[in-house]
Amino acid sequence: MTERPTARRRTAALLVAAALALAGCTTTPTTPPTLDLPAGNPAANEVALDRWWTVFQDPVLTAYEDEALAHNLDLAAAMARIETARAQVTLASSSLYPNVNLNTAASRNRITEVGGNPLPFQTNPTSSDFRIALDASYELDLWGKYRTATNAAREDLLASRYAREAVQTIVTAEVARAYFQLLATDAQLALLNETLASRDQTVTLQRDRFQAGVIGEYDLASTEAERAAVLGDIAVTRRAAGELETALATLLGRSPREVYAPELAHDTKTARAVGVPAIPADLPSNLLERRPDIRQVERQLAAASMRIDVARADYFPSVSLTGALGTESGLLKNLFSGPALIWGIGGSLLQPIFGLKAIEANVQATTARRQEVVVAYQQTVQAAFRDTRNALVASDASRAALAAQGQRRERLARALELGDIRYRAGYSPLLEVLDLQRQLLQAQTLEIAAARDARIAIVDLSKAMGGGWDYRNAVSAQR
Repeated sequence: MTERPTARRRTAALLVAAALALAGCTTTPTTPPTLDLPAGNPAANEVALDRWWTVFQDPVLTAYEDEALAHNLDLAAAMARIETARAQVTLASSSLYPNVNLNTAASRNRITEVGGNPLPFQTNPTSSDFRIALDASYELDLWGKYRTATNAAREDLLASRYAREAVQTIVTAEVARAYFQLLATDAQLALLNETLASRDQTVTLQRDRFQAGVIGEYDLASTEAERAAVLGDIAVTRRAAGELETALATLLGRSPREVYAPELAHDTKTARAVGVPAIPADLPSNLLERRPDIRQVERQLAAASMRIDVARADYFPSVSLTGALGTESGLLKNLFSGPALIWGIGGSLLQPIFGLKAIEANVQATTARRQEVVVAYQQTVQAAFRDTRNALVASDASRAALAAQGQRRERLARALELGDIRYRAGYSPLLEVLDLQRQLLQAQTLEIAAARDARIAIVDLSKAMGGGWDYRNAVSAQR
């Protein structure tokens, strides 16, 4: 008879050991999958990413970037999401500690005196009850369910911080893009105004020559048509400038009144400049560490993996402890007397037997969600290298286009000088001069656009390489 309890204890110990071993074997890997990545250049890792916009040496742009970092509403919303994630960490970690509540109650009751069994002699049908107690409950985290859930919430918090850095990268890039587009529009508008003044002089001259009978109406009508075309271009350019001002004011986080009537600085020297700073154009070997969106998905993948283990923990028994300590009395004056002391302790074990399909479905759902994040990680890395290559190609192409348009503008300017001399000497028709004027205006416009595209290519390259933030400092501060 003495061997049976011993055998039962051994069986129970084996079951517990098997459950622990099973729990240990169900840990889901949190690292992202290995991908086939292109080779990078370690020398490109030395490029400074923090405040990358200072490479343009434009104080107006720097001031706008600082304003956007301080007031942009997308960044403010990202900060709010960080606070939400931080609160979720606190909520998840609360399950690791006992739950203690102060329970106070007071009641007064009266029982009926009508019935088959009368109340005993001198029994008062009215009674009171007063109770004050501390009630405590605690579920033992035998399988690490709550520790893992807390760690998953911490990973979500890190992901939200990386998400904010990703938003910051996008915002700073969009501010720079809008600013350079506005500068190009300003330069275009200044060029058109200068061209209009030149066309006005030409129309005045041709009108005087027409009235003097030197030229026919065809030449006068042609010059007037060219002037009207410039007026139309000015109207379109002013509209574009207004829309860009509104977009930039919105990115800067300004008030609705300032968005409706934006007051923005315009650096005319920078607007007419065509010089573009040079930056190293190599693929960095640590691109995956630079990009905050990739780091965000990595942390989301870690959290999703941990939640699979949380779901699997529901297969195992849960052990809960309860306790209470306080006083209870029918009279308020005796509530804190010695005999009024009450206490109780207890424990319970809950092992799911039926309903395991629900647990299995939950595990399958969390596993599927992890697979979604795995695919999202692959897509994010793929997009990172796509954006980087496109930015490198655009940077080279835009610089080549800028150089070509500069040469074309110089040669057309010289051709127009010679054509005007030939026209005044009577060797060339006016149509030839007007055509050269149109070509020169087009070349000047395309040169401005090429300078804009070259600057924006630098912006896109900095964004693609994870620009706008310092990865090492950000991570050390967050952990």
